[in-house]
Amino acid sequence: MAVGRLRLTRWVTICVIVAALLVPGCDRANRSEPMKIALMLDYSGAPDVSADRQRGFDLAIRHINDGGGVLGQPVRGVTRDATRTPGPAVEAAQRLLEEGVHAIVGPNASAAALAVVEQVTGPAAIPTISPSATSPQLTEAVDSDFFFRTTLSDTAQGPVLARVTRDRGFDNVGLVYHDDPYGRGLAASFADAWDGWLEAVAVVGGQASYLQELRRSASGGAQALVVVTFGDQALAIVSEALDEGVYTQFLFGDAAKRPRLVEEIGGAALGDMYGTAGAPSPDSVAGPAWEDSFLAEYGELPVMTYVRETYDATVALALAAQAAGSLDGAALRDRLRDIGGPGGQVVLGTAEGAAEALRLLADGRDVDYEGVGSSLDWDEHGDLRRGHIEVWRFTRDGRIETVETVLFE
Repeated sequence: MAVGRLRLTRWVTICVIVAALLVPGCDRANRSEPMKIALMLDYSGAPDVSADRQRGFDLAIRHINDGGGVLGQPVRGVTRDATRTPGPAVEAAQRLLEEGVHAIVGPNASAAALAVVEQVTGPAAIPTISPSATSPQLTEAVDSDFFFRTTLSDTAQGPVLARVTRDRGFDNVGLVYHDDPYGRGLAASFADAWDGWLEAVAVVGGQASYLQELRRSASGGAQALVVVTFGDQALAIVSEALDEGVYTQFLFGDAAKRPRLVEEIGGAALGDMYGTAGAPSPDSVAGPAWEDSFLAEYGELPVMTYVRETYDATVALALAAQAAGSLDGAALRDRLRDIGGPGGQVVLGTAEGAAEALRLLADGRDVDYEGVGSSLDWDEHGDLRRGHIEVWRFTRDGRIETVETVLFE
């Protein structure tokens, strides 16, 4: 019996030693694997917007890698066409998971983001940060707390758009909105804040004509049209409204903030037409240095929306992995609020700031990442606690200029 007990004791001891060796071995394998971050954008439907946002993504990857990478390895960036449609976006996300991505920036469109986080990345425990999906519906997404945003929900943009519409002297407007989570969300937010007459009409993609919807929206004597649709669709709607004499005055949501709109229609027609959009902080300490690095890399500053927010989303994911000491999705997710919230040493959204943050985190210290777009202080839903909405306008000489920036908190 004594010999048997001795053999059993030795066997248990060997098992404990092997287990102790295997667990660190698994951790070492996880730490030695390069972090892979995917970018999901609507490359096919909005190539100009996607090109600018990818520059923000690529710049973030470069700054992280110039600062030493994550867990001692260079970060790899990959891209996929999410489109704005849920089905293709879900398929693209599933392929990315099969390729072993650890985190995702995007999707850019709310409809695509909602489907991806509820059907793919939430169940698979893959942290996902969208720089531009603004639908209020995403606040309540069933995502197991794996979805975050680096821009404000449209609960903030709608009231600003309503106020700008009133300030322009209108009290009776039509509204056309794309019938998806983005369009419905911003239209509802606008309507909740609007105290005048409103006739809102939904439209869908691929329509040969919008004349019927335009006339219905104007049926109550509307003085102007509020356009809450994507770039190409907004161009078709505004062009038809002008050609048919239904409207001459317009206001726009963020998805219509596109140079192409005023370039093709012309400043004579669209000059002094206003819109709103999520915006980076005008007081960002990181802003000047970040702009210098963007200029040095690409020769011009970004003209499209949510480029700085794309940069911040990418850096935040990398810093969260460094803070976690792991590429495990849950561990990474659990550190996102830590690196974005107050309490640690402030680091900025610049090349130098990224390098300093990586060094501090490797030393076991806490950081408070102040991004180039916002502070990234997230609430329990992954929404920003504080951010900015800009009021912009088309100019008569064919440009887009910022008129004011409004703080939301």
